[in-house]
Amino acid sequence: MVYGSVCIGISVLAVLMLGIRLWKYRKQVEHLLSQTDFLAQEDTNYRLSSYCRVGKTEKLVSELNRVIQLDRDRMAALKRGNRSYKESIISISHDIRTPLTSAKGYIQMLLWEKEMDADKKRAYMENIEQRIDDVTDMLTQLFEYARIEADEIEFVTEEVNVANLFTDVIAMFYDEFMQRGCEPLIEMTQTPCYICADKQRLRRIMENLLKNALVHGTGGYRFCLSSKDNGIWIEVSNRTDSITEEDMEHIFDRFYTTDLSRTRKTTGLGLAIVKRFVQGMGGTVGAELSDNLFTITVVFPETWREKSAVKRNIMPSAAE
Repeated sequence: MVYGSVCIGISVLAVLMLGIRLWKYRKQVEHLLSQTDFLAQEDTNYRLSSYCRVGKTEKLVSELNRVIQLDRDRMAALKRGNRSYKESIISISHDIRTPLTSAKGYIQMLLWEKEMDADKKRAYMENIEQRIDDVTDMLTQLFEYARIEADEIEFVTEEVNVANLFTDVIAMFYDEFMQRGCEPLIEMTQTPCYICADKQRLRRIMENLLKNALVHGTGGYRFCLSSKDNGIWIEVSNRTDSITEEDMEHIFDRFYTTDLSRTRKTTGLGLAIVKRFVQGMGGTVGAELSDNLFTITVVFPETWREKSAVKRNIMPSAAE
């Protein structure tokens, strides 16, 4: 009889404890539901809390708070990115409108001034052409980067003689550097260097590197093509007064420009395109700044080269 009473008592106590535990679980769930409903309706940094300690609910609350914080961090980063993107689009719209407005002004002057000497007319036409070229280049970069972002770029690779291509691109810009009174130092391996690459994209990489040097450089131009460590190295260096150490972390970011006044006719996409094209063809790209000397280095895996290589200046000197 006594034994039976003890068993009944233990059973009642167990049921009572289980009931209390289930009640706590219920209150904890209700508490969490009310908090998550509040979070869903309000933009707040509120964190979930426990109603009572039961089982592993404390760990569950902690894990939920971690996930919520990760989501908040992602949303904050997305908002910053969207804000930066909108600001960049507004700036680029201004960059495109400025040369178009200037070109329109020259056209109006050509129409209004009936009697204009040939030299003045030629100067106006050259200014109009230059501004149209500026807009064309900006739109080309925007279209190109839009295709990159949409993953529409297909790399058609072939074996490319890098020295020949680099020489052609340098020749395109050589007069512009000379007009600045700065003859670039050009160092090139004498024997051919070949890489497996998309020739059109590789040309764009080289063009963007030289345009960047023209925009931000103040002299000390050096263009180097070398073969070492089983790779082909393309280096473009220049002195600069517009790039700082703080800029280096973002130098390959889209729309990033060190020219806050945006007077240098740049979209901030040139180096971003370089990075995406280089990586798309299996290469690497980096930049460094030392004593106001800015250097961008592109390295591609080498497919073939002869062992002997020397440096030479391939462009005529100013005296010649």
